[in-house]
Amino acid sequence: MIRLWFKSGVPWIWLNAAAVSTCLIMIVGVLGLVAVRGVGHFWPHQVAQFSYQDEGKQPQVIIGEKVETSITPTAMAKSTGFIMADDEDTLVQYLIKTGNRDVTGTDFRWIQKRNIKEQSEPADMMVIERREWGNFYGQLLEVKENGKTIATGEQAWPVLQTKIDEALAIFKQITHLEKKEIGAINYGLERLRLKQRKLELKNSLDDAAKQEIAAEKASYDAEYKQYQVQLAELYQKIRRDSLVAKTESGSTKEIPLAKVVRAFQPNTMSLFDKIAHYGTKVVEFLTDDPREANTEGGIFPAIFGTVMMVMMMSVIVTPFGVIAAVYLREYAKQGFTTRLIRIAVNNLAGVPSVVYGVFGLGFFVYILGGNIDQLFFPEAAPAPVFGTPGLLWASITLALLTLPVVIVSTEEGLARIPSSIREGSLALGATKLETLWLTVLPMASPAMMTGLILAVARAAGEVAPLMLVGVVKLAPTLPLDGNFPFLHLDRKFMHLGFHIYDVGFQSPNVEAARPLVYATALLLVLVIIGLNLAAIIIRNNLREKYRALEG
Repeated sequence: MIRLWFKSGVPWIWLNAAAVSTCLIMIVGVLGLVAVRGVGHFWPHQVAQFSYQDEGKQPQVIIGEKVETSITPTAMAKSTGFIMADDEDTLVQYLIKTGNRDVTGTDFRWIQKRNIKEQSEPADMMVIERREWGNFYGQLLEVKENGKTIATGEQAWPVLQTKIDEALAIFKQITHLEKKEIGAINYGLERLRLKQRKLELKNSLDDAAKQEIAAEKASYDAEYKQYQVQLAELYQKIRRDSLVAKTESGSTKEIPLAKVVRAFQPNTMSLFDKIAHYGTKVVEFLTDDPREANTEGGIFPAIFGTVMMVMMMSVIVTPFGVIAAVYLREYAKQGFTTRLIRIAVNNLAGVPSVVYGVFGLGFFVYILGGNIDQLFFPEAAPAPVFGTPGLLWASITLALLTLPVVIVSTEEGLARIPSSIREGSLALGATKLETLWLTVLPMASPAMMTGLILAVARAAGEVAPLMLVGVVKLAPTLPLDGNFPFLHLDRKFMHLGFHIYDVGFQSPNVEAARPLVYATALLLVLVIIGLNLAAIIIRNNLREKYRALEG
């Protein structure tokens, strides 16, 4: 009976079902962990005040957020050096985010539950998000303007919120002037310098050209001086206000409002206040630039760079993959050479991605980019233009990496189209090219989209090759801006995958960066899902459109 049961194939069906179920459970578990850790990062947590005393030491006050709980069995705790009483079964420890790194030198601290004498959540406990040194935890004492106290006690909090709003508005103006206006002037001056250098190399720099360049430069200088005056006034305004807060040790700390992003009191916030705060933090995460070595702020440049690179890669890889597949299936003689090419294409799909990165760096950047600089941008020498890693070379490298996927998928789609359709089209008087363009390729378009979906899914998550051909830790400007030619293919860019690697493994403050790693990983998954869904919708529409013709 057992032998017949095995021969029937039923055990293998159940085994396959169990394997698929296990894989799905693991995927859901990983995504669930990333989602919970990533989404919870933005929620305003309660701030506790602990009266704490280690054995043989003076009592002290510790303020911070409870981040993690560790429960260690007594035997293991004793083996690591902890002194445990006979009646203690476990050692319970809390990881507290204490902030105030500029005061204490550290952001986090482990404390033992047994040494906590008292724990409370004071209503006036304040969290300040700063542009430098991370969070500050303490109690507000007073608000100052030009060094003079303007509010204390209960009146200080509403005054502080008003002053922070004013400082943020001024900071926004400063950022606009420095990045947009002055950035455009610097870009224009650099183009003028290159224009002058180009004329010098051609021996065409006559007096008329010098006067024209001098006039344009004088115009830029006049604009720059006006913006400098505006910046000086704005900096004077933003530096006049500050707050004074009490730290956990009882000392006072004065913090300029120019360095404050927001201040809130989580212990007094209602559920709706926390939801509003959460929404604000999520929007900031999606739209702002990073700060604090990428461990704080937003990741908009990384989102933009990832989507831009994937779109450019798709535009490059699709026509080349389709043309190669059409040639192999429709034109090439099916012999030894064609089989050899197919084997090579299939093997290329298994080459480690970092090898593509090395090839892209050596061929695209140094050889192709270096020659482009010599031919078209000699005036920029010795500074490279396209002879350095950038958005264009990263997109082409990933297009080369994903090309085998598109070729194989498109070729399989072409093979599924019945030969009777081709013969019918030819019998009606169409040429072979017209048959391919008007009949075969539209019917094979769902398979092309399948290849593109797989290519996008792989390219969006790649990190190793991008580290060699264009991705950087922090890009000062986006590849797309308001300066001609608007899309700057030679610029370096940020990427979500590299951002995760950098924050998770290269951050000087790993504990503080860990929640951001989960949040960025979740966002990367959502970006890939969004790109794939868009391609899937297009593929399904094409499939429905040509299903009747296939029948």
